[in-house]
Amino acid sequence: MQNMVRLGLWVWIVLGSGVCSVSLPEITDGNFAEQCVKEHNTARSSVHPPASDMLYMTWDGGLAATALAWAKQCVFEHNPNPVHPSFTSIGENIWAGYPPSHFDVSGAIKLWVDEKQHYHYSSNTCTKVCGHYTQVVWASSDKVGCAVQRCPNGVRKTSFDTTDGAVFVCNYAAAGNVNRRRPYQTKGDACSGCKGRCVDRLCRSNWTQDQEPALNSGSDYVAVVVVRPIALICTFIAAYAVHHHYPDIFWYE
Repeated sequence: MQNMVRLGLWVWIVLGSGVCSVSLPEITDGNFAEQCVKEHNTARSSVHPPASDMLYMTWDGGLAATALAWAKQCVFEHNPNPVHPSFTSIGENIWAGYPPSHFDVSGAIKLWVDEKQHYHYSSNTCTKVCGHYTQVVWASSDKVGCAVQRCPNGVRKTSFDTTDGAVFVCNYAAAGNVNRRRPYQTKGDACSGCKGRCVDRLCRSNWTQDQEPALNSGSDYVAVVVVRPIALICTFIAAYAVHHHYPDIFWYE
């Protein structure tokens, strides 16, 4: 009887660890893409003073692929040579943290956006690091692609270079933070400096359909309805457990 109980416990542990293993979103995950775009556009529509030329940002799969290729290097530094089939000017923001179960799109992007308090539009200067924020709200950067990669052997050039971590990269086109320009213009009301519709203080085109990320049917639907709730529960369990072993450390570049 004892052997049966032990066997049952072993099976439960093995199966449980498989179900609760950390699963980070793929670049083909529609919800992931949608959340990345939403967080960026929320920040862009909230700039103060209001922007007269702030373009609505949409997802670009090529930029996401570029971001993923660099994230897989598991190193906390900028890509020296990002490439894209269409864009020659590419911007980049990077986040790194551990454990991977603590990764959250909103939380990572919020770290960049929170630099807003260090940026002064009138003088176009920063009292502390604020380049991640100015890239997020760079008016002409209307394309974004992001990716997150688990790094089980650690993230190089961080204090957790031997600890299971994750790297989150967002690439932008056109690149921001160029020629010491202000990230956006404030001449006139919101959207007054661009053509098309003005939605939530962002300029949207009248003549082309916005490329919104969308979920596929079939297997993606099953993943959303069944797998993700289980993964979410497991994430909370894992996060609670690791909280007692080491503190959260988040980096961004």
